[in-house]
Amino acid sequence: MDFSNLKRVPERKNRIILAVSAVLLVLIVAFATLRDQAKSIDGKTAENLIENSLVTDAVIDGPYLYFKSGGVEYRVPKDAVDLRKVYEETAVSIKEPNPYLADIFTILILALLAAYLLRLARKNREAREQQISEQIQFANELQKPADIRPIISNISFKDVAGIDEVKEELEEIIDFLRYPGKYADFGIRMPRGVLLVGPPGVGKTLIAKAVAGEAGVPFFYQSGASFVQIYVGMGAKRVRELFKRAKAMAPAIVFIDEIDAVGKARGGMRNDEREATLNQLLTEMDGFEESSGVIVIAATNKIEMLDDALLRPGRFDRRVFVSMPNKEERKSILKIYLANKPHYVDLDTLAEMTVGFSGAALSSLVNEAAIHALKRGKKIIEIDDFTAVKDKVLLGKRKILTYSDEEKKIQATYQAAKAVTAHWLGIEFSKIGLLSDHFHRAEKEIVSKTEMLNLVKVHLAGDTMMQLAFGEHFTNAARDLQEARVLAQEMVERYGMGERFHADAADVEKILESARLDVEGFLGRMEEAVQRLSEAILEREIVTKEDVGALLRDLF
Repeated sequence: MDFSNLKRVPERKNRIILAVSAVLLVLIVAFATLRDQAKSIDGKTAENLIENSLVTDAVIDGPYLYFKSGGVEYRVPKDAVDLRKVYEETAVSIKEPNPYLADIFTILILALLAAYLLRLARKNREAREQQISEQIQFANELQKPADIRPIISNISFKDVAGIDEVKEELEEIIDFLRYPGKYADFGIRMPRGVLLVGPPGVGKTLIAKAVAGEAGVPFFYQSGASFVQIYVGMGAKRVRELFKRAKAMAPAIVFIDEIDAVGKARGGMRNDEREATLNQLLTEMDGFEESSGVIVIAATNKIEMLDDALLRPGRFDRRVFVSMPNKEERKSILKIYLANKPHYVDLDTLAEMTVGFSGAALSSLVNEAAIHALKRGKKIIEIDDFTAVKDKVLLGKRKILTYSDEEKKIQATYQAAKAVTAHWLGIEFSKIGLLSDHFHRAEKEIVSKTEMLNLVKVHLAGDTMMQLAFGEHFTNAARDLQEARVLAQEMVERYGMGERFHADAADVEKILESARLDVEGFLGRMEEAVQRLSEAILEREIVTKEDVGALLRDLF
């Protein structure tokens, strides 16, 4: 509940009361001022007008005698004239209205004003009482335990296709949850947290559920956004309750989806509630006993935004990267989604036309194709149904890469040049394909200038190959060029690896230009290797470091 609006109710009421009071006061003053517009004259002038029979419409009103003469209204104190002479000298009837009529009218206005003010005051008091009541209710809610319930997952790894490498990473976690005593007896401390990193739609939540299903343990699901409450303390309380319930039902899995919502790096724009919640999460993870049987699995697609404290040893020790599925993985995923649907579709063809589709996008594609076939009165789903709805599935997506044949050729050549250069220069990577690469910066405290320069060359290799093979630059080089520039700037500005002790922008450009010339000469001699590797990437969409090594050994 948000009480911020309720807190402003009394202020709005007071402003209304002041405004209405001011309006009524102005009306009263205006009435008192405007009701008497007669011109004041002295008694002698009034008697002269009366004696000359120039007076009409004479009226005695309170202490004054009002009359008209020549179209002008005059006023004279009635005690200043001889009223008997008025009666004798004029034939005008003299009316004597109630002298208290104006006062009665004024009193009536004041009474109405008082009644209105009392009514507003009563409503103001009722609003304050309601505010206090709701605040008391909110305080009581803080004392109640959060309604956090686990689920028992019926999903296993056989229900999740295209994640063979991820399964291998998580097998140990599953075994630990099944047989924690085995690891405790051997003195092994399993990681408290596992961080699933990957783009949206690749199935991170499904993977966590599969882990819980395989291990047969309760699964507590929470989104990072659910911890970010309006009131300071509520998010931290929810974290405490979550881990309290998980420990009570151990062994168990706590899954936090989109953990970046609560685990963003601290600093900059301060948010007390988010920081309190993050601190509580860190405290709970530090408070795990090694035999608690609770493992935290979190998912994010923005690992670079996470606070360093979350990533330090002892918290999310293990990180599992879930990438977009390649061709073979897409075939496995499509096979599962099409299992209960009548179809006549070649999976190789369908996998070929869905480059860049995540698991979630493939699910939507199969469903839309089925709807399309049903609308057309078909009994089975065919490839043309997928072709018809492919663009519809992609519509509205921020960016899912769908390459034409020409674009595939360009991208395969680009990636092949990077892979050959990386292997030759000793830059570690696991695999590389049309959509992604997995180059790793050296995880060492001390890194040489040569090692950093080699990584710069790898990032420049793709764009350099585009010049050699196609004679121009392409937009797919943007990210690598940016990475190369950042590395060169670090070399010069942070590590003093330029030609001058003092950081100079010219040294950054010199590093980049020198690296480009070296790569250009190297790739000029390796064009056959790049060509053959690009063909392999076009065929399989992804190649491993071992594949690249075998190819180079065959050629040289």
